[in-house]
Amino acid sequence: MTSLDKLKCEACHSGSPKLSDDILAEYMATLPEWQIINPNGVNRITRTFKFSNYKQAWEFSNKVSQLAEEEFHHPTLVLEWGKVTVTWWTHDIKGIHLNDVICAKNTEKLYLS
Repeated sequence: MTSLDKLKCEACHSGSPKLSDDILAEYMATLPEWQIINPNGVNRITRTFKFSNYKQAWEFSNKVSQLAEEEFHHPTLVLEWGKVTVTWWTHDIKGIHLNDVICAKNTEKLYLS
């Protein structure tokens, strides 16, 4: 398994493969705060990031938005007082692609910076 730190997002289309359960489990082990959820039968990875106030949460959501634009891969962001929930999945394949775990790792880096 290649380290997520060394990977970049790639162009994705409706024929792109979802991550297998085994590969996804390996990557999720490197993202311990993230969870797999399955609304409407579509796997997604999600994490809630906590902050001291609304402004810090808002600033973080802006950083994630900038990452999304740079990668041309866009999550669902839920901004609330003191927290931001980020959910990544690939709409075209209705599941989790390698791009999603790459973006989750990059989201972690933003949070820690």
